[in-house]
Amino acid sequence: METIDLLRHQIIKNLMAQHTEKVEDAAIDLWEQMATKIVSIVGEGGFNSLYARSVFITQSTFPWLTAGSLSSQTDHRFAELKMSFEGQTPAQANEANSLLLITFTDILASLIGEQLTTSILRSAWSYDASDRPCKEFKNE
Repeated sequence: METIDLLRHQIIKNLMAQHTEKVEDAAIDLWEQMATKIVSIVGEGGFNSLYARSVFITQSTFPWLTAGSLSSQTDHRFAELKMSFEGQTPAQANEANSLLLITFTDILASLIGEQLTTSILRSAWSYDASDRPCKEFKNE
């Protein structure tokens, strides 16, 4: 895998590792921040398609994950996803959300490229190079 791909995955894992309580709220915050940026690029329909595909793929590992239809109201967009997480232990919800985010960004990266995807994530989550825990990602 390319370094930038590993960086994208590492960003997600680092952000998810920061939240051990109220995991569902933290997860939804990450999704909302990312959705705002991505919808501005690919539109609501494009985002919804990518999200639905990501949920479908992630359900093979976490069958309890339900997020059928996204609400058209942005303040309730991820209500179903939050309910899925609330029914699980914090560790399970964290692991599922991490995989869902990685799956979503893998699909996005295959469409628009690694560098643009990583740039969007950094912008959405206010994540910069100084937030990196490891020196192994110094090459971009």
